[in-house]
Amino acid sequence: MPVGTYEAYVERLRKMKPNVYINGKKVDRSGDWINGGLYVMRQTYDCAHNPDYEEVCTATSHITGEKINRYTHIHQTMEDLLQKQRMNRLLCHRVGGCIQRCMGNDALNALAVVTYDMDQACGTDYNKRFLKYLEYSQANDLVANCAQTDTKGDRMKRPHEQEDPDLYVRIVDVKPDGIIVRGAKICNSNAPYVDEIIVTPTRFMSSKDADYAVAFALPADWDGVKLIALPGGHSKRKHLKAPMGEVGDVESMTIFDDVFVPNERVFMNGRTNPEVVPYAGYLALMFAHYHRHSYTGCKTAVSEVLASQAALVAEYNGIEKAEHVKEKISHIIGTAELVFAAGQASAYRGVKFPCGSFVPDEILTNAGRRLAGQEIYNEYSILADLAGGISATLPMEEEFFAEETGELVNKYIKRNAKISAEDTHRCMRMVENQLCSHFAGANMVAGMHGGGSPLMETIAMMGAYDLEGLKNIAKYLAGINKDLPIYERPTVTPRRMLEKFRKFEKK
Repeated sequence: MPVGTYEAYVERLRKMKPNVYINGKKVDRSGDWINGGLYVMRQTYDCAHNPDYEEVCTATSHITGEKINRYTHIHQTMEDLLQKQRMNRLLCHRVGGCIQRCMGNDALNALAVVTYDMDQACGTDYNKRFLKYLEYSQANDLVANCAQTDTKGDRMKRPHEQEDPDLYVRIVDVKPDGIIVRGAKICNSNAPYVDEIIVTPTRFMSSKDADYAVAFALPADWDGVKLIALPGGHSKRKHLKAPMGEVGDVESMTIFDDVFVPNERVFMNGRTNPEVVPYAGYLALMFAHYHRHSYTGCKTAVSEVLASQAALVAEYNGIEKAEHVKEKISHIIGTAELVFAAGQASAYRGVKFPCGSFVPDEILTNAGRRLAGQEIYNEYSILADLAGGISATLPMEEEFFAEETGELVNKYIKRNAKISAEDTHRCMRMVENQLCSHFAGANMVAGMHGGGSPLMETIAMMGAYDLEGLKNIAKYLAGINKDLPIYERPTVTPRRMLEKFRKFEKK
């Protein structure tokens, strides 16, 4: 079935070869370490079969015409972008944060655009390979991630200039039936429990970096792939089970230890086709662009989760009517709505590309994502302020149920006389999860850096914005030149950087 089930997904994982490493040991895809991530993935399957979510969680394949999970869909219209954004927002509410599956979808969409443009300009056949792979992904409702971020070594040096040439993933050999790759990708969320790992370049490559202009997809347990895992999750609850406590993820340093990639899984090969090298950066930007648009849905949800918790804890503390409380909560709500509005506007300003894909506006996408990243720590600060120090000093769960301490602890945890001790305890335990666990700390950093830090959005915006056209407004108002054309910013997409890089290479 094109819209798969959670049970089929888990069955595929259980059959995979052990290649996940935790605390120095190689493990299979079972055990408590994986359960938090599976809980998140389950939402993407179950909601696709839920009448309340089906409209946003499914789509019609432009290849087969069949109903598919939207996480395997290639956006064909503005409505597709809007529904994807809405889907991320709604599903993130169910897990209190990242839904994790958007990366694979964003990688598929980036490859759909770039392989087509590459083939048209260079005479290659990567798009044909990709479409076959896409059909396979849709038919089996596969979970994928995107392995983009290289370890990079010395950030001031290009890939070919590194002392160790393996600090960016590269092609080390070419065979008649495929390529051999070596290197590692980091900050690689959910790799230990995906079906497929999609590898894309992380930056523009010069002609001397041809070996690093490579994109491909492999099953997550492929020979030579080693997943060095960092599990994350909230502390386990014995008595007060709640959705918040079930959520987790696993980060990975994904190592490609002289891995063979069959030709049909290779979507860019700069060594064999040096003319495609400029498209490495184009693909890197296109993935980041789609991913940041996805963030305008999920980061809206993260802000709403924080606002909801702030509002609830304020009520339970009896301070919900204080003006400073309203001001703080309204700040989070305002940020959430502005981020979502930026994503919507970027879809409205989007354009149809020759391959049929619909690409959102780059300026608005980056503006929304930058605002979310800039505000994330402020939003956590507001929640901590309204919750109070108890979020960091809450007695252990067992004390609330122990024979000797239970009655006393439940007596003194209460604040608002209208709220039961158990509900107060549940609320404070949720805030503890949100603010004080090691997983919470990782989520805060992810809120700033996931999809690119605010600085990267600034770079993208300033690289794309027509400042000379903008200055014409000031020149007219100052009387410097009253004959300048009226300025209206056109839609901008990552394709403009491809042309800029080509001009730079010629110099």
